[in-house]
Amino acid sequence: VWALRQPALSGGLLAGLGDTEAQQTTLQPLVGRVFVHTLDQETFPSLSEHVDVPPTVPITYHAHLQGHPDLPRWLRYTQRSPHHPGFLYGTPTPEDRGRQVIEVIAYNRDSFDTTWQRLVLLIGDPEGPLLPYQAEFLVRSHDVEEVLPSTPASRFLTALGGLWESGELQLLNVTSALDRGGRVPLPIEGRKEGVYIKVGSASPFSTCLKMVASPDSHARCAQGQPPLLSCYDTLAPHFRVDWCNVSLVDKSVPEPADDVPTPGDGILEHDPFFCPPTEATARDFLTDALVTLLVPLLVALLLTLLLAYIMCCRREGRLKRDLATSDIQMVHHCTIRGNTEELRQMASSREVPRPLSTLPMFNVRTGERLPPRVDSAQVPLILDQH
Repeated sequence: VWALRQPALSGGLLAGLGDTEAQQTTLQPLVGRVFVHTLDQETFPSLSEHVDVPPTVPITYHAHLQGHPDLPRWLRYTQRSPHHPGFLYGTPTPEDRGRQVIEVIAYNRDSFDTTWQRLVLLIGDPEGPLLPYQAEFLVRSHDVEEVLPSTPASRFLTALGGLWESGELQLLNVTSALDRGGRVPLPIEGRKEGVYIKVGSASPFSTCLKMVASPDSHARCAQGQPPLLSCYDTLAPHFRVDWCNVSLVDKSVPEPADDVPTPGDGILEHDPFFCPPTEATARDFLTDALVTLLVPLLVALLLTLLLAYIMCCRREGRLKRDLATSDIQMVHHCTIRGNTEELRQMASSREVPRPLSTLPMFNVRTGERLPPRVDSAQVPLILDQH
């Protein structure tokens, strides 16, 4: 059951976000039923009349709950590209009953115009019988935005009626396979992301569906064999269903209520195997503290004294070194030192003029202190050797 659109005209669509009032549209999602709202140029009819927007103009949308940066937990948004329409879809839960306001902003990627509108969602309970029999199918031949329009969804329910003969089928939920842990397909023609479609009915499952979801059928799928399908696949060739991923849920039989624990008085009952001590004897921890602190300090002190004895008290000394050295080696060493000191004294006391080559601006050819005035172009590169 798709949502009923009831536009309430409250003004033209914005050419800017703060100049005019937003258009308001009232929608009525139902608890437990899929809700789909298409975002395209038809849903934004308040464009300025003097502006002709061709259908090929790229438009993107951004939707969020009023007063919040994101959508509510049950609502999702998808758009394949700016040239395709966007979709708001999801299934409200009983906790989501009431009124919710969704603000949608549309961006024109060519003219950079921005328009917006409000979607007032009045979430209520569905009418009619309950749908306790629910089946979920994985359709690998479609993406999620290809199933959200009403025409493909109605075609799926009609084709599924050949397998689920009795009862009226209703669409309960649509989920992209990527949101369920699926992988992004390769960019090859014919590869799709896949979509999970959940259908409910008031009539029991058919024998064919029960056989597909039986343990024997799952065992065959685990071995790489085709599942047990005793009836004709009426969904093919328009919908390629993965029959190994079919799940059936029967809510006709109420689940037994869990036993609610009764709160007690907070006092444990007597247990003969657990007898905690009632009194604790006094204990002196002074001895333990002294042992913990003094023993490491004593060990560190002993190591320090041992290292000081080895480094300071075990030195051989210069006298022992001189006695262990031969006299010839000592004389040779003293002679070298004496000659070196004598040469240094002689070099420091001589008064000899500096070499001319060390003086500044000295010409090695003429002996002049100023550079010679010679034409460098007439000087040969290599002089004759005499």
